[in-house]
Parts: sequence; structure tokens; C-alpha cells
Amino acid sequence: MARSRVLLTGIAAMGRHGANPGERDEPQDFVVDLDVTVEVSGDDLDRTIDYRALADLARDTVAETSFVLLESLAAAVASAVGNVPQVTSATARVHKPGAAEHMGLDDVAAEATVGP
Repeated sequence: MARSRVLLTGIAAMGRHGANPGERDEPQDFVVDLDVTVEVSGDDLDRTIDYRALADLARDTVAETSFVLLESLAAAVASAVGNVPQVTSATARVHKPGAAEHMGLDDVAAEATVGP
């Protein structure tokens, strides 16, 4: 069985995460990038992972959880993706565009990895 890396970038999501007053009152924009290692046993979608399912799982995790720290959100996304049976490792980088804009930066992000 072969291992392959699947890279998904720019997964737009809405969620209620943040440490500052009011940040969790209304949904904010987040962007998730995934770097996932999967077991591939043939040239058939049933023998690997559906990219759409990974993107949906990332979006759902951002939408259905609420964390103070961006690092905790990244860990939750990586863990959710890492629990998919074909996945051997997952890295999630979560960007918070509003925070970057507010601070005059190009980007604010946190990254977490699960698996070997």
C-alpha cells in the first residue's frame, strides 16, 4: 500500500473563535490549509480519501466548535481529519484574516499536526 500527500489550501470557513471581547459573538472568516498523508491501495476513489470530505470536515470543525486560541482550533481540525480511517497524519494550518488585517499583517495563523 502506498502513501500519498494530499494538500488542500484555501478552505473558507466561518466560526466563532477568539480571545478578545466580542470575537466569539458573531461568526468570523477563517481559512484552513490541510497537508494530509493517506494510504492509497489503488487507482479508485474508494481506495483513498475524497478531497471534498476533508474540506467539509475542516469547515464543519471550524463552524461547530468555539475556542479562545487559534492554536486550539488548529489542533481540533487536525484531530478531526486525523481520525479519518485512511489518514495516517494530518497538519492543519488555520488562518484568521480579520486578525491579520486588524494588526496590519499579511497573515495570522496557527498550525497543528497529528500522527507520525
